[in-house]
Amino acid sequence: MEQGIWQEIEALHRTFVKLGISEAVDYEKYYLYSLIAHSTAIEGSTLTELEAQLLFDEGVVAGGKPLVYHLMNEDLKRAYEQAREKAGQKVPVTSCFLQTMNATLMHSTGSIHNVMGGSFDSSKGEFRLCGVTAGIGGHSYMNYQKVPTKVAELCGVLQERINTASSFRGRYELSFNAHLNLATIHPWVDGNGRTSRLLMNYIQFVYNLFPTKIFKEDRDEYIISLRRSQDEDSNLPFLSFMARQLKKSLTLEIERFRTSQKRAFNFMF
Repeated sequence: MEQGIWQEIEALHRTFVKLGISEAVDYEKYYLYSLIAHSTAIEGSTLTELEAQLLFDEGVVAGGKPLVYHLMNEDLKRAYEQAREKAGQKVPVTSCFLQTMNATLMHSTGSIHNVMGGSFDSSKGEFRLCGVTAGIGGHSYMNYQKVPTKVAELCGVLQERINTASSFRGRYELSFNAHLNLATIHPWVDGNGRTSRLLMNYIQFVYNLFPTKIFKEDRDEYIISLRRSQDEDSNLPFLSFMARQLKKSLTLEIERFRTSQKRAFNFMF
């Protein structure tokens, strides 16, 4: 089954490239907006893709929606812009790099935390100095004292593999594993999901791959796949979910492009 879906994904990717979809005016900008809107929606934001676009391009605030959701989207947009720039420079993935990305997306919503382990500022990308759980009675993440070492280890492995991964599937699965591993370490008190998704997309940017979107309507399945992989100590549930999301992303973009082409043709006659 896994080999089958990857054959489908590669075929879809060839079609995507052949159609020249990414060459359309402002395509990359608006697809990036979509990535951002879905990522923040997974964390509770109610801004739609259109509302996010109006916020980014026109500075129009969605009426009746909390300010924090607008701030989340604007900060994540800045983080993605930084990631795109750094990917072009092939900046190595280090602990400092990840903290900088987290600081950018937590800039407006982070705060200083005073806990037993000390004081830390989540708006500056500082690692947590306390325990965290996934909701009430949920999964407990690793002891905060292990976080700096585990993040450094992850970055070392990632950078080595980024330099050596060569196959289409291998590069995507490297980005998916990076996402899973960073989310499992859970280095920050907040913003772990957004940073993990950003890291995944950053690696895809480095390779000039089509960036994988995690759809807000698939949030429950996404969380279940993460927890299954963590509980079973196996990346397979998450890799399987992510392959399906990639296939869905490519399929929808191709369908949207073909529909718009048909409409344009119809307007001519």
